[in-house]
Amino acid sequence: MGVLIVALTACGGPKHDSGRLTIVASTSVWGSIAAAIAGPDVRVQSIIDNPSDDPHSYSTTPSDAAKIHDAALVVLNGGGYDEFAQRAAAGRGKPTIDAFANRVSTDDNEHVWYDTRTVDAVSTKIATTLGTLDAAHARDYIERADAFRAQLKSIDAITAGLAATHPRTPVLQTEPLAHYLLRAADADDRTPHAFAEAIEQGTDPAPAVVAAVRNMMTTKQVRALIYNIQTEDKTTRDIAAAARSAGVPVVEVTETLPRDTDYIRWQTANAQALAHALA
Repeated sequence: MGVLIVALTACGGPKHDSGRLTIVASTSVWGSIAAAIAGPDVRVQSIIDNPSDDPHSYSTTPSDAAKIHDAALVVLNGGGYDEFAQRAAAGRGKPTIDAFANRVSTDDNEHVWYDTRTVDAVSTKIATTLGTLDAAHARDYIERADAFRAQLKSIDAITAGLAATHPRTPVLQTEPLAHYLLRAADADDRTPHAFAEAIEQGTDPAPAVVAAVRNMMTTKQVRALIYNIQTEDKTTRDIAAAARSAGVPVVEVTETLPRDTDYIRWQTANAQALAHALA
């Protein structure tokens, strides 16, 4: 099912002034993953590297377009999540790795960086593509990908432990961001669809839906609230406050990579926070 759009040349593709190839990622999440594979041999740039930027509404700048024009490889999320990058890369003949198109699951949830199996597959594809573009360092890319994939297993161990000891634990999300994390932990996501959809689209859920969600908090029908702090508004803040007042743990998650961390540390912390909440 994997998709890789490739137009390779004998010289290996465009290079930066330093002589290194350049990868351009749509977000810092995929930039961090790419950097783990690229090491010192490839320059990695992320179009969105500010945790406060929203990929759903982001518009590319002339500088962004220039980065993609000069890139040897483009890594994007796909699935409609980062359409700005898909549009900017379209028709340029660039090798492009679309993570959503390479997802292991058949689920339609676009937040595939929360799925370690898909990240595993994408990291391998980054390594093999870089090896084609830069044969001199092909073995290095494969070795780094192997090391990165080994680190993913430590995240899997946390979620597998949850699935074994706390299966089907009821939780609620303010939007379906951590879908794959919860699935790996075998949690039971009881979020009303109308609530999650409204929050994700930036609209107000119906009062009856909000009341039902608040009641789920106050009566402790769920063991944790998974709270996307990047899309919070008055409604979700009120829900989080109700959860805290009722003693329901609130697990804060984000869409983009926080400052001063990398993908492995970030997702390890997310899995550990979920484990702490459900234990």
